[in-house]
Amino acid sequence: MSAVAVGGIVGVTVPVALVAYLWLGELAIRRLPPRWARRIRIGIWLAPALALMTVMLVYPLVRTIMLSFQDAAGGGFVGLANYIDTFTQADTLRALRNNILWLVAFTALVTVLGLVVATLGDRVRYEKLVRTVVVLPTAVSFVGAGVIWGFIYAYDPPGLRQTGTLNAIWTGIFPAADPIAWLADERTVNGALIFIGVWMSTGFAAVILSAAIKGVPADTLEAARIDGAAESAVFFRVLLPQISSTVVIVITLMGINALKVFDVIYVLTNGNYGSQVLATAMYFELFAARDVGAASAIAVVLLAATVPVIVINIRSFRRTSG
Repeated sequence: MSAVAVGGIVGVTVPVALVAYLWLGELAIRRLPPRWARRIRIGIWLAPALALMTVMLVYPLVRTIMLSFQDAAGGGFVGLANYIDTFTQADTLRALRNNILWLVAFTALVTVLGLVVATLGDRVRYEKLVRTVVVLPTAVSFVGAGVIWGFIYAYDPPGLRQTGTLNAIWTGIFPAADPIAWLADERTVNGALIFIGVWMSTGFAAVILSAAIKGVPADTLEAARIDGAAESAVFFRVLLPQISSTVVIVITLMGINALKVFDVIYVLTNGNYGSQVLATAMYFELFAARDVGAASAIAVVLLAATVPVIVINIRSFRRTSG
């Protein structure tokens, strides 16, 4: 049986079975006292979601943690050897360093630029046009962005016609200058890749921050201006404190995106020239080196780095909603 046929059968039988399960459960509940019916109904409706979460999240997580203590084939216990290698090998240390660079530079730039765009856009009549232009890159996938920026960053040796947009501009302004290998030079590759991420994510941050700014009472801003406060003071002492919880949410979301970045690096450099991050290192260990244990250890390290950011985001959301 073909994969398409199997997918079609599963796509039909699973929803039908779920509806039948809920229908039969409701029939059985009707015969129970109302006190017990409510409690059992909650369990019946939550059970499919819990089962799906167990299969899709809990089991893979537990299995990955178990594999991180095993050898390359996943058949022998090696203790903490995979974790020791992760924090001692030059490649994984460089990947960890690059993840930290992404976490700091990418998160800071997206948050600051998003705040600038949201603040300035709120003061002009053509705000919708500004927001549309800034948000457009978010509709492009990271793979698509990698292809687009691959043409922009393209490098040809000195003396040849430059097909890359940036190098064509660079050599056009400075004819005596050599073209720059943006994606093949360790001094520029990470900055070039981070810029792509900033280009794609600034619009998303601006939309969230713009909504928060519009929720700030206008009378508080006007009162500060009437008291003689400069625009900088109004922004930093009146506006920013009132949207601080939203800023924290944007920072945490961008931090998560920075920690799990993979697509754009895989498409443009495949982790070469010093651009390796933990996600690409994990991919290399699993599919190139065929080392299940090392790949699982890197995955666990990446998860451990992401959990604190998620916790901060959840706490910030609870404070905001509370």
